[in-house]
Amino acid sequence: MSATSISANTNNIPMFNGSNFKDWKENILIILGCMDLDYALRVDQPPFLTDASSAEEKRNFEKWERSNRVNLMIIKRGIPEAFRGTASEEVTTASEYLAEIEKRFVKNDKAETSTLLANLISLKYKGKGNIREYIMEMFHLASKLRALKLEVCEDLLVHLVLISLLHN
Repeated sequence: MSATSISANTNNIPMFNGSNFKDWKENILIILGCMDLDYALRVDQPPFLTDASSAEEKRNFEKWERSNRVNLMIIKRGIPEAFRGTASEEVTTASEYLAEIEKRFVKNDKAETSTLLANLISLKYKGKGNIREYIMEMFHLASKLRALKLEVCEDLLVHLVLISLLHN
């Protein structure tokens, strides 16, 4: 893969801002996977080489090491310098680095659930725009709540939609 292609793909990764960890990580993993650079994230680090290491072991180690190095560069590129120091300097693998960042910045599910639920309940149709898109937005919020293990039954959702439409 050419440097130009890698650069073009990595430019599509949103900058990590401290509150978008889930989306940022998903984008990183998709880009690395599509570029076939995610080997170090999929495979555990092989044992260090010795004089007795076979040619295949050397190839696998070099492939993993290169993948890890490139992964770390791409991951760190998408993180502002102020956040880079939050991961320990002892971390040497891309998967460990992602885990360190995740420990510090992953969203609190309860806070996110509260925010989504408040948004769903307070959403009101303003009489402008496509009603179908407005209803789809409400269903989208409900699906996000389901992903956070808060089931919003369809009957309740239909009533919330109708109530929110009546306030015009």
